[in-house]
Amino acid sequence: MTTPNKVAAVEEITTDFKDSTAAVLTEYRGLTVAKLKELRVSLGTENKFSVVKNTLTAIAAKEAGVDAFDGQLAGPTAIAFIKGDAVAAAKSLTDFAKTNKELVIKTGYFEGKALDAAEVAALAALESRELQLTRVASILKAPIAAAARSIDALRIKLAEGAPAAEAAEEAAEAPAEEAPGAEAATEEAPAAEVVAEAVETTEA
Repeated sequence: MTTPNKVAAVEEITTDFKDSTAAVLTEYRGLTVAKLKELRVSLGTENKFSVVKNTLTAIAAKEAGVDAFDGQLAGPTAIAFIKGDAVAAAKSLTDFAKTNKELVIKTGYFEGKALDAAEVAALAALESRELQLTRVASILKAPIAAAARSIDALRIKLAEGAPAAEAAEEAAEAPAEEAPGAEAATEEAPAAEVVAEAVETTEA
């Protein structure tokens, strides 16, 4: 018999499905309340780890157009509804499962595509968006740092009275030996070009 509580529960799960870019279905048999809290904290505030009833979840999944969990809803079930970084969330789940065997990752979906347990693990092995942005930022900073060192070296040589051409040549070589990431700078924004421009400005 349908009750207001069940209707509300289905509506909430349906909304969670629709608002999530990914979800991971798990079995949590044997996990304590303290461990469940620990897992929720590790997933972050953007994501939601909900203990759900299988019959109500099946109805909600159908209403949300999610078929990735068909035939998988059995046993004590909890779903990680992921609204933030899917890679980071998948990594949190898989890392937790490695040290807490009571958590079993069964299946999932990401941007509408069904994932089995192995594919969830593969998703977790990718670099998170935050790490990707960090790498990009470090690459962008490297040429700037190398060029800045070259200009500083040029100014020192010119102040010491060295001929401009000689100073430019020595300054252009300095970052390759001294500046971290200078190799990337030579490929993307050669320090010699920056130094040459500085020489022209100085001679003018």
